[in-house]
Amino acid sequence: MRRFTTASLALTIAATGVLAGGALALAQDGADLKIGLVTDVGTIDDRNFNQYSWEGAVAGAEAVGAAAPQYAISQQSVDIGPNIQAFVDQDYDIIVTVGFAAGADTILAAKNNPEISFIGVDQAPCITEEGLPDDSFACAGDPATLLPNLQGLNWREQQPGYLAGIVAADASETGHIAAIGGTAVIPAVVNYIEGYANGAKSFNPDVVVTVTYVSGAPDAAAFNDPAGGQAIAQQLLAQDPEIDVMFQVAGKTGNGVLQAACDAGIWAIGVDVDQFLSTPETAACTLTSAEKKLSNSVKSAIERVAAGDDQGGTLFLDISTDDVGISPFHDHEGVVSDEALAAVAAATAGMIDGSVVPCEAQEGTGFCVQTLP
Repeated sequence: MRRFTTASLALTIAATGVLAGGALALAQDGADLKIGLVTDVGTIDDRNFNQYSWEGAVAGAEAVGAAAPQYAISQQSVDIGPNIQAFVDQDYDIIVTVGFAAGADTILAAKNNPEISFIGVDQAPCITEEGLPDDSFACAGDPATLLPNLQGLNWREQQPGYLAGIVAADASETGHIAAIGGTAVIPAVVNYIEGYANGAKSFNPDVVVTVTYVSGAPDAAAFNDPAGGQAIAQQLLAQDPEIDVMFQVAGKTGNGVLQAACDAGIWAIGVDVDQFLSTPETAACTLTSAEKKLSNSVKSAIERVAAGDDQGGTLFLDISTDDVGISPFHDHEGVVSDEALAAVAAATAGMIDGSVVPCEAQEGTGFCVQTLP
């Protein structure tokens, strides 16, 4: 293995690799595929989006018979573009980029390199009619048509949120539960919480669900401030001491919510990944997590490229393909009643067959109808 440097960034690449000869939308010899992953800001072992996306890339490469993938670490957001370009310059066939912040750079790279397959994790490509990133968010361009080589992986967060709500309503002894979101301007955050509220009310129609959002924008306060999240959770508990289950939908800010719940001796519910495992310092009070199964989603996206089944645009992955769900209860299995387990199983089956709708969608947007303040 050699270490290459571009734009002052260290990029680890494979010692060997053969260019894929197949074109997009055609089945390719998996052994010929070179796969690279560009992280969101952070580390490859962050026990969150970077790590689980990377594990999916490794599993995907193994599934299609490709060489082991390589990764580039983004120390800050401005590193993402150069890291993508480094893989482009070295003739990689599949480039996975992680996180919302990589969206614009991924769009530009996909437009400029139509022969390369891109997988954007947690990205819904918003483009102009010319296929460029749209800062106005009018999104007049059709990414499926203009960027057929870019799979934007998204999830129906309302589904795991709904299941987590059932568990929360069951675990609550007071009938008062809460959710703290990073910001209400990101559909994923709202959808998790709306699903959570609806799931809780499906199990206990009298449950009180208190919701608060940290910030009016997708900024550091919303998603990268554990101390701030802990303070907001403490304030919420001071306002309503009867709250005995708290759901965090605020990234690292939400890790502070988990800590506040543990400190208060109440149950917490994590988000995106299995936070019993990823955040062991609060495992003692983390009952479950509303989970996006990132590894499975990335692995499947790579398999689609190899099979020639990949399609561009925004893909909404859901419970029917095991891309979302709730995490195991681990040490807390005895907390959840048989009635709740049956309700979770019935709701899962209902969401698969369409008889259970965790929240109504707003036409023309990615948001669920927001019924809570």
